[in-house]
This record gives sequence, structure tokens and C-alpha cells, in this order.
Amino acid sequence: MCSQQTVRPRAVFLDIDGTYADHGLAPDAHVEAVRTARRLGHLVFVCTGRPLAMVPAHILEAGFDGTITGAGARVELDGQVLKDTRFDQDLAGRIVDALDAHDVAYILEAPESLHGRTGVDQRLREVLGPIFADRPQHDGVLGTDVDPLEDILGPMQYSDDLRAISYAKISCFDSDVPLQQLVDLLGPQVGLIPSSLSALGDRAGEIFMAGTHKAVGIQVVEEHLGLDRADIVAIGDSANDIEMLEYAGVGIAVEGGHPAVLAVADRFTAGPAGNGVALAFAELGLLD
Repeated sequence: MCSQQTVRPRAVFLDIDGTYADHGLAPDAHVEAVRTARRLGHLVFVCTGRPLAMVPAHILEAGFDGTITGAGARVELDGQVLKDTRFDQDLAGRIVDALDAHDVAYILEAPESLHGRTGVDQRLREVLGPIFADRPQHDGVLGTDVDPLEDILGPMQYSDDLRAISYAKISCFDSDVPLQQLVDLLGPQVGLIPSSLSALGDRAGEIFMAGTHKAVGIQVVEEHLGLDRADIVAIGDSANDIEMLEYAGVGIAVEGGHPAVLAVADRFTAGPAGNGVALAFAELGLLD
């Protein structure tokens, strides 16, 4: 079994936050694992819920064969955009109206930028500041430290009217009602997953286009490159990783991840602090 794994090329799809990186910081062992695996003929892709505008250059510097961003909404390989799905404009406007009516602190996520209502940056500092203040302090790639709040606010554009914005996903951080209650009112075209920041509770989460998830993005890559599903590996930790772990030939969950992710995994690995991606690559024979 091991010998088969070491000789046949694999296509690996990596979640970023909590998997490849911790608070935007990728350990050196993960960077080297990606570079080594690709040098040996394997393909490695970013597969993240982040929009492209929120994927920092220092993450991509490891070198990847392509990116799936917006939790499957956008797929890019070698500079070619294979998929760029966004909310229907009428629905997009209705969602913004509903969020504003319930005083939600939210960000509209498009590949090219993030969009927020004027003043939402101050509210995000109030809501997220205490959470990020407790994060582990450590050096990032090339000795640089990353402020996770600025990681969000850096690509932001602000406006008093967001109804005409074209976007693929919404991150919500605070609301006057549980978000599921609001999403139920919007109808079956809209879905909700819990926020990866569990401390925010049920008044936070990510609103997405129903039927759009990371496995959909993987399928686009699979078809374009003629991959064998059995050779697809997916590694993740959060609720938006469930479908991709289910779809992959080998689904690997990060220990301590979302219970539903752990339930569908074929294998388990450590988080970024334990160099889990590098360990998983080694166990699969991708570094030999």
C-alpha cells in the first residue's frame, strides 16, 4: 500500500486557516513540504474559504499549482480563471437589505476585494479585537508577524450602499438575531456554515450560494486536468471542508477540527503548530 502511494502522482487540496497556516502564518515545514511534493511531480492546490483578495502573498510564495477560493466559487490555474461564480444580482441586493435590517456586521467577499459598509471596520475591531488578542504570538514566514485583523481589513473597500456589489460569499461577525434565522428567511438559494471563530457563537457565520462548496471547485480542476478522483487528497479542519474531504480519494482532517469534518475523514493529522501538513505528506509518500 505504501509503495503504491509513493509512486503515483497525487493532487493535494489544502485548506489554509487551521490547516496549512495558523492565523495566516505557514510553518517552514509546510512551505518545504509543498515545494518538495511539487518537485517530485505531485500537484498541490490552495483550497480555501477565503476570497482571493484575502490570500496573502506570503502564503502563495510556497508555490502552488492553482487556487480554489471563496469555498469553491472561484478556480484559477496558471493564470486562467476556470470558474468565477457570484450571487445573482437581485438575490445579492436582497441579502444586503436583510443584513442591514438586522444590524449585521458583515463583509461581502469578491475575488478582487472585500466590501463593507462605512464604519464596519470599527465594529469589527470591537468584536474581533479581544479574540485575536489571545492568539499565539509567533513569527511568520521570513520572520514577519501577521496581524489577523489587518489581514481582514487590509483589502476592504467601504461604501454607504452595497446593494450593487457583485460578490460570492459573505462573512458575518455579529447580528441582532441568530444568523440561521435570517438565512431561513432568504430561501433555499442561500446556505450558512458556522464561523471558524467559534467564540462568536450563532450570530456569526458565512453565507454562501447553495450548491457551491470546495468539492465543486475540486471537480472543476479534476475535469480540466483529467485527474483520477482516487488520487485526490484533501486536508482541512473546518465546516466548509466537509464536502471536499468526503469527495477526495483520501480525506485528512486536522485533529481538534470541526466534529463533522472528523466524522468524514479517512485519516487525521496535527494542526499547523505540529507541522501536520508535512506529516501527512510524509505518511502518503509525497516527500520521497
